[in-house]
Amino acid sequence: MSTPLPIIAVFAGGTSAEREVSLGSGAGSAQALARSFPTQLFEINADALPAGLDPAQHVVFSTLHGTFGEDGGMQRLLDAAGVAYAGCDAASSALTMDKTATKQAAAGRGLEIIPGVIFPANRKPAADEIVMKLGEQVVLKPNDQGSSVGLRIVGSRAELAEALAAITSGNWLVEQRIFGRELAVGVMGSQAMGVVEIRPKSGVYDYESKYTKGRTDYLAPAPFDDATTRRIQRAAETAFAACNCRDYARVDFIVGEGGQLYLLEINTLPGMKETSLLPMSARCAGLDFTALVRELVTPAVQRFRAAASAVHP
Repeated sequence: MSTPLPIIAVFAGGTSAEREVSLGSGAGSAQALARSFPTQLFEINADALPAGLDPAQHVVFSTLHGTFGEDGGMQRLLDAAGVAYAGCDAASSALTMDKTATKQAAAGRGLEIIPGVIFPANRKPAADEIVMKLGEQVVLKPNDQGSSVGLRIVGSRAELAEALAAITSGNWLVEQRIFGRELAVGVMGSQAMGVVEIRPKSGVYDYESKYTKGRTDYLAPAPFDDATTRRIQRAAETAFAACNCRDYARVDFIVGEGGQLYLLEINTLPGMKETSLLPMSARCAGLDFTALVRELVTPAVQRFRAAASAVHP
């Protein structure tokens, strides 16, 4: 007996600072997935599974960004309930949400990382200590948030002291500022797709540049020669594997002025509107948005069918 086609449960919203971004991702993804599968959009308003989710019927395609959605919290609930879902598992999600842990894993595979200092809000280092290690030009950001939430570019010791004084909670990362070209690479399965270059008109790819129309130019594919493009793609595949990612992710880099390639972070549930970076990367590889979301959810559908066949052979 053939296993029936599951309903794709698209999760959107959530409780993090990135809720509004997620609602947009969810709406766009649900509309596109509905062209290939029965689809149901769930708006998530609590750190819990929604009512009506059925492991015998649903496969989850989550577009929850940030805390609880992307950090392994929701994935652990889905695992416990026996619900098949697309994307990275709980352990990989938790690892990649921690920027420092991600970079340590990638460095273990030979990738270059930016010198930095991690600290909790209740044990802030002095500005002088940071300047001695990293210089005055630094980037300060939460160690476990996405969408450039809380990102601050610092250009002097006085600015750094002011920024540190404003921190009251959370875990933070301060890194040497690298001047160069910011890149994003989608990875699907274990294969990198196109390299996208991000050129914010302000010079800084912060929350405003990311989500205000016209503030940033995107070059897809990025203007590199074939050998450089392949080097970046191989680095994305290496980072993906180093963090035990599954199904898909977006890997972000910066290329320094001397050509050094530094890993910035891995986004396991990146923005999923048609105009987002992962879909841009996929278009370079010949996949439109409808084809992309169908491909992204297919491994989870296969896991759902394998589990159903095991129960009802």
